[in-house]
Amino acid sequence: MTRRRWIADEVRDNRAYLFGAHAGHLSRVLRARVGQEFEISAGDQLRRGRVLSVAEDRVEFELGEVVEAPSAPQIAVMLSVIKFDRMEWAIEKLTELGVASIVPLVVRRTDARLAAAAGKRVERWRRIALEASEQSRRARPPEIAAPSVLKDVLTLESGCKLLLNENESHASVSELLDPGCAKTSLALAVGPEGGWTEDEVKILEGAGWRSVSLGETILRTETAAIVGVAAVLALADR
Repeated sequence: MTRRRWIADEVRDNRAYLFGAHAGHLSRVLRARVGQEFEISAGDQLRRGRVLSVAEDRVEFELGEVVEAPSAPQIAVMLSVIKFDRMEWAIEKLTELGVASIVPLVVRRTDARLAAAAGKRVERWRRIALEASEQSRRARPPEIAAPSVLKDVLTLESGCKLLLNENESHASVSELLDPGCAKTSLALAVGPEGGWTEDEVKILEGAGWRSVSLGETILRTETAAIVGVAAVLALADR
């Protein structure tokens, strides 16, 4: 039987803890009992954990042997800020796909009201990523950065940097991407509703980002992000 996996809020020596609503889900909803065993992400290690005590807002585990965790692709997604319900869906699904980090991006065609409110949403986005990580048995959640502007990602260090561009004349991901990049370090930039401006494309391409197409149809931002990452992962499996 596959053990459920939890990401510890705190680790002290051979003890790990869940607190607050995080603990409440395990204690009230899943009715955890003393002696039950789970896999616990404890810092840089994944370990077996046995429940020592259960309270409404605190669960304590005794940490045991290290569990081998598969290596995850180092994919960073620069995701243009969109309507928050769709942004949350995208973050949840990108987390399930295993991306290493998500950077909310404010660009020229980002709605001004969404741009102004995005900073207040970061903690909620991180909670969504944490819940999706545990559901999908990740060893740790992706890093969710504070909202950034275009100039902040121009110097990003990555083995491959792909700019999803709705212009169908560009090469596809499979045509342009070296499969080795998908297994090491890769960044994917996803534009807003309405697409990138010509100036933004020129700036990004000048900084080493390579434009790729996902086909002839125009995809919503959240759909393009999922399809782009799935295409990269498919290449990594070859």
